[in-house]
Amino acid sequence: MVQTILYILLAIIVFDFALGRLLDYLNSTLWSTDLPKELEGIYDPGQYKKSQDYLKANERFSLFTEGLNFVLVMAMMSLGGFALVDEWARHFSAHPIAVGLIFFGILGLAADLIGTPFSAYHTFVIEQRFGFNTMTVKTFIFDKLKGWGVSLVLGGGLLALIIWIYSMAGEWFWLIAWAAISFFTVFMSMFYSNLIVPLFNKQLPLEAGELRDAIESYASRAGFKIKNIYVIDGSKRSTKANAYFTGLGYKKRIVLYDTLIKDHTVDELVAVLAHEIGHYKKKHTLLGTVLSVVHTGIMLYILSWFIGNPLLSQALGAAEPSFHMGLVAFGVLYTPLSLVLGLLMNMLSRRHEYAADRFAAETWSAVSLQEALKKLSVKNLSNLRPHPAYVFFHYSHPPLLQRLAALDRLHVAETPRAL
Repeated sequence: MVQTILYILLAIIVFDFALGRLLDYLNSTLWSTDLPKELEGIYDPGQYKKSQDYLKANERFSLFTEGLNFVLVMAMMSLGGFALVDEWARHFSAHPIAVGLIFFGILGLAADLIGTPFSAYHTFVIEQRFGFNTMTVKTFIFDKLKGWGVSLVLGGGLLALIIWIYSMAGEWFWLIAWAAISFFTVFMSMFYSNLIVPLFNKQLPLEAGELRDAIESYASRAGFKIKNIYVIDGSKRSTKANAYFTGLGYKKRIVLYDTLIKDHTVDELVAVLAHEIGHYKKKHTLLGTVLSVVHTGIMLYILSWFIGNPLLSQALGAAEPSFHMGLVAFGVLYTPLSLVLGLLMNMLSRRHEYAADRFAAETWSAVSLQEALKKLSVKNLSNLRPHPAYVFFHYSHPPLLQRLAALDRLHVAETPRAL
């Protein structure tokens, strides 16, 4: 039975890797050296060639790194690597919480140390070659160190709490753990920008002027109360642009990348923010948080069926069953269900993106939003012709051409409405 479980774990890992490579291959079949007709007016031939070169460089890099990760995980699974790390952890302590923290600490540190050279190559070679990287080596190193600190405090603290709940609560473990993680999720949704973002980026209030006046005027007319409009120094790391909405209730805030402000008109920036406000007005933000909490509850409930089974730890070669070894095995067993739930979440997310686009078009301007989306896609060298299967599995946003077509069908005003 133990051997059968191991074979099932290995089969799931192989299937997941093979599916990923198949989707990558299908996506690559739509690459072209000539500018496709449907992209005329969005990309020029030179920009399109650059975008194709960027996609190919990232695909080669991804194939190598994910292939290496696959080999390492298969080796750890089949050769007793996780059991060996478990033995090392038990040399330091016999307390289950300490053993679990040391176990995942060793794995996390080893994975990060192995991945760091590849991350540096992607940043300072690939992103640099295509004009995206603005990060210094100093920033890269400090980001890494601060990331370790955040993982140690938040990740380690939450893991210790979950192990403690498991050891104390018995059959009610999943329910109490669900409440604890749900509280953490909501707390981080509200305070992430206040607590975590400042460790890595500066966020300054948007200065008074035409843009702030336009945003506040639009938000007032749209029935959206907002005082927190911030600009984040995204140019510290990349020339890529973005904007996002974060927080709940009185802690909600709009965050604009300085690179976004630099490259867009006021009309386009208001259109982008109208899209983000649309998510809030349509309750997408709240629904996303609720669904995340529900997903966590489902996962923990199913985990409660398996985690006490010693066969999971034994399948990984452990001499003594433990929560942390069972958690590793369960993480693999849960992959197929996680894949299905992820597909459903992506389908819902794409639907929400269309709804937010519609809100922005109806309350501001379809044309301004279209121009903003085009500029963002071209600047970021996005793949504008992804394979439908790749979109189905991986995209949380609809491809640009589909969003532009949907906006064309709305037949709304072609100029920003008077404020």
